Amino acid sequence: MSTYRDFTAPIGSRRAPVLRTVGSRERRSHLSAPRVPTVGIDIGGTKVMAGVVDADGNILEKLRTETPDKSKSPKVVEDTIVELVLDLSDRHDVHAVGIGAAGWVDADRNRVLFAPHLSWRNEPLRDRLAGRLAVPVLVDNDANSAAWAEWRFGAGRGEDHLVMITLGTGIGGAILEDGQVKRGKYGVAGEFGHMQVVPGGHRCPCGNRGCWEQYSSGNALVREARELAAADSPVAYGIIEHVKGQISDITGPMITELAREGDAMCIELLQDIGQWLGVGIANLAAALDPSCFVIGGGVSAADDLLIGPARDAFKRQLTGRGYRPEARIARAQLGPEAGMVGAADLARLVARRFRRANRRRVERYERYARFTESRRTSQGSA
Repeated sequence: MSTYRDFTAPIGSRRAPVLRTVGSRERRSHLSAPRVPTVGIDIGGTKVMAGVVDADGNILEKLRTETPDKSKSPKVVEDTIVELVLDLSDRHDVHAVGIGAAGWVDADRNRVLFAPHLSWRNEPLRDRLAGRLAVPVLVDNDANSAAWAEWRFGAGRGEDHLVMITLGTGIGGAILEDGQVKRGKYGVAGEFGHMQVVPGGHRCPCGNRGCWEQYSSGNALVREARELAAADSPVAYGIIEHVKGQISDITGPMITELAREGDAMCIELLQDIGQWLGVGIANLAAALDPSCFVIGGGVSAADDLLIGPARDAFKRQLTGRGYRPEARIARAQLGPEAGMVGAADLARLVARRFRRANRRRVERYERYARFTESRRTSQGSA
């Protein structure tokens, strides 16, 4: 453990220095990281979002493009990333690049071991991009990046034990303890969506049955709505009329919109998803005992239509309920930019290397210039 002194109070009102405990290398590095602009990249199955982010989490500029088709080579995706970074570098002094990838990233944060929506298999993404961009590159899982952003700038500020759950097509997640992302021995911790909650339940694309994300995710929400519509259920008449009978047009955002307008079936579906969410959170609380759960991802846009039922189910399912403190459950605040902001902020931890290398390069050039000048002067006087 180490400490640092807080001298942030105004000089006239400054009290005795306050010693704050700092528990990890990552947090110590973060406190001393250079306050320079960095680029964050969020890579998903449908889009690549890039932005320049300052040290306070403000987005200075943002670009977005479609993700190249997953059947294409990894180099095509890398080319897209390089183009975005170079475009931003034309207008900003970029010191490092952080990549938040939707996939498994190894413990060294170099290789993407597997990406379900991209053709990355054991891909040395960090080294390839660093060689092309000539600045330090950091690679991490997109949920880890989003969790870091929420801890630094969003709903998780002030929390020392935080779990983030991202509800999108599936379920992702991340764990932060004492200001450090817990990545596990092999770098793939936080894959909460593939906890088995219903033995022999719905088949999951991962190959198993009954995974949590088959009951509490965007895919689960849409699947249930389409099944009711296909069965011509009376409760589904509203959404059937909304899509003019084209059941394949039913989407998660549409269900959320109709629920806000009062559609009874859509409200019930979000309640079901929320209840399953609460069950999974109770399981995670039993295993990890965090002080806060942050719920992010596209499905979290339903807000209290989803998170309200989740809180209720969490309280009913929590082990030792009534005899232990209950973790806070909060909706993420940074929206779809969380992964990009977090990746950029994490990249500031490696930006120091770039600044030091540049300083050494400048110092070498200045020494050489002085040596050349002194030699020319001595030869002229001779």
